[in-house]
Amino acid sequence: MQTGHGKTWTARRVGSLRTVHKIQGYRSAEKSGEWLTLTEAAKKLGVSPHRIRRLIKAGVLPTEQVMPDAPHQIRAADLESAQVTSFPRDRGPCRIKDDGQMSLFSAI
Repeated sequence: MQTGHGKTWTARRVGSLRTVHKIQGYRSAEKSGEWLTLTEAAKKLGVSPHRIRRLIKAGVLPTEQVMPDAPHQIRAADLESAQVTSFPRDRGPCRIKDDGQMSLFSAI
């Protein structure tokens, strides 16, 4: 498919067309508060984006994607479900405490 001037479509041309006609690429781009990006959802819950990815992977938090590997679009109302809020918290940093380990900065 070609543009009206017979040129090929590029990301820049598609972006320009969307800007001129005010067409959002994703629902979360509308900023109405109904749909959120993964990062926005993490901020709203006060957790890391990694935790949101875990919720999605576990099937606890439903999302929509325009196509595979596209950004996740998360409905704000889904963040308030009991499954999401009661999902087990992380245990903390993945560090092994070894009392016999020598300090790198022993003089400090």
